[in-house]
Amino acid sequence: MSVTNSTELAFFPAAVALGKFDGLHRGHQRVIQPILKARETGEAKDLLISPASSNFPVSEGKHVYSTVVTFNPHPQEFFSGKPRALLTPLDEKVQQLRSLGVEQLVLLPFDRELCSLTPEEFVEKILVEQLQATQVSVGYDFHFGSKRSGTAQDLQIIAARYNIPVAIAPLETEDGDSSSSPETNPISTSFIREVLETGDVERAKQLLGRAYSLIGTVTKGQQLGRTIGFPTANLELPKDKFLPRLGVYAVRIYRVSDTSAQLEPLAFGVMNIGNRPTINGINTIVEVHLFDWSDDLYGQKLAVQLEKFIRPETKFPSLEALKSQIQQDCITAKVFFDT
Repeated sequence: MSVTNSTELAFFPAAVALGKFDGLHRGHQRVIQPILKARETGEAKDLLISPASSNFPVSEGKHVYSTVVTFNPHPQEFFSGKPRALLTPLDEKVQQLRSLGVEQLVLLPFDRELCSLTPEEFVEKILVEQLQATQVSVGYDFHFGSKRSGTAQDLQIIAARYNIPVAIAPLETEDGDSSSSPETNPISTSFIREVLETGDVERAKQLLGRAYSLIGTVTKGQQLGRTIGFPTANLELPKDKFLPRLGVYAVRIYRVSDTSAQLEPLAFGVMNIGNRPTINGINTIVEVHLFDWSDDLYGQKLAVQLEKFIRPETKFPSLEALKSQIQQDCITAKVFFDT
């Protein structure tokens, strides 16, 4: 999959899914689906018979690139001036989009110049002139242009002037009902963050459409786990990765390849996210104990899927008490996976 932070380097013409896409949850996947469907069915090719703009004639049959267009940095980070923890940092977003079949990710630099564009200017300069969009897909609550003045419906109206169809994905809710009744919870990045803060990774899995994952590189730690019979792999995560509730989780561990969208299954295990209060730790670390595993993993990239929250972080009176609890944690995880 191609990744660029410049529209000048992007491949075109493009079928565009437009949004922030932090989390790539079920709602985001619904926005992306039309650009994938067009490529699969050949609809994108048919659209090229009537080019999006007479200024950019496109020969019939030219390939249309399924393209996700998002913003870097996250708009909230730009306006607040404060770093924002993300459900899907860039590397993870790329991996997830590749697995969905997206061909191209374009990161629009979110700066004052972009913020100053009116909705009409955004469509003309970004979508028409630079990406030569053949179609666009957005969420029902999408806003764009200066002061977020443009709505999804405005985008439809403006894009129609260039013969660009715009699909608006309806509200996606937790129970799968697209209605907006008070009994349903709309799926959103902020809602998923709240769920993860409680440790409810099973509910988060339903909202995301997949298990919440931590992806990082194995680094050398203090190797305390080896001394009590539970060697762990310490994961170095992207600094902007959002962490769920501190504590112990039952997890599935995979090896990540930079060249393939497929993850290589390695083992089941338990993971601890915390400050290790029993040994008076200060910094938050992420360490994984893999069941029935002894090979060296240093320097390798792993994906750890959180399947069940076992217990919150606890300070134990001794290392022996900690060892006893870890033994029980492993039993709990193995029973969970067996069932």
